[in-house]
Amino acid sequence: MSNIIKTPDELQLMREAGKLLARVFAALDEFVKIDVSTMEVNDFVEDYIVNTLNARPASKGQYGYQYVLNSSINEVVCHGVPTQAKRLKNGDIVNIDITLEKNGYIADSSKMYSIGQPLPIATKLVNVCYDAMWQGISSVKPGATTGDIGHAIQNYAEKHGFSVVREYCGHGIGREMHEEPQILHFGTPGTGLILAEGMVFTIEPMINQGTYKTKQKKDGWTVITRDKKLSAQWEHTIAVTASGCEVLTLRDEESLPF
Repeated sequence: MSNIIKTPDELQLMREAGKLLARVFAALDEFVKIDVSTMEVNDFVEDYIVNTLNARPASKGQYGYQYVLNSSINEVVCHGVPTQAKRLKNGDIVNIDITLEKNGYIADSSKMYSIGQPLPIATKLVNVCYDAMWQGISSVKPGATTGDIGHAIQNYAEKHGFSVVREYCGHGIGREMHEEPQILHFGTPGTGLILAEGMVFTIEPMINQGTYKTKQKKDGWTVITRDKKLSAQWEHTIAVTASGCEVLTLRDEESLPF
């Protein structure tokens, strides 16, 4: 639980990292399209972070991982590994998950991209997952609990006929990519850790079309739905403020729904 509360100076550094990460996604929006390989996306992002933003892709080398992002397509829940062979095709939905470190502090965010014209169920899943994330974010304030966040996400997703992945969760973030606390995306109101001003963590629900159960592929990274149905994920880095919360990785096309 060390350094779970960030100082105002630390928060400002994290705010700056978050703004840079939002710029990465803005640059990526025109690049992610049909016939682009996930490795080409990886290389584009690495070049942009290093050479345009003068920052560091924090995922590269973390836990032995070789790449700067995860690219999770269709039934891949999370931790999809970029490859040159895997090219995006019409109808795919893909999550691009990127971390960025600047001046010693890390921001973490992910975004879903719909390639061409996905099936209606895929579009619904992507949209419900996005809205579920915001349901969780809108519950963040001093005195609320981590269970409040999880319950808000779970209730929204299940109301729309989808399931919430249990094995993977949000996390505290700062100088390290993964810090305390853990942020589950399911739960019971009023339970768990009580939130306090200065906490910074990710909210990153993984919502599945079918069962919430997952399995890891033999590469040791890629996680897929056990029933091979679709999965979606969105992520932001959140700071608890005196009156509510601040989304440190908010993108230009987004506006707060609360």
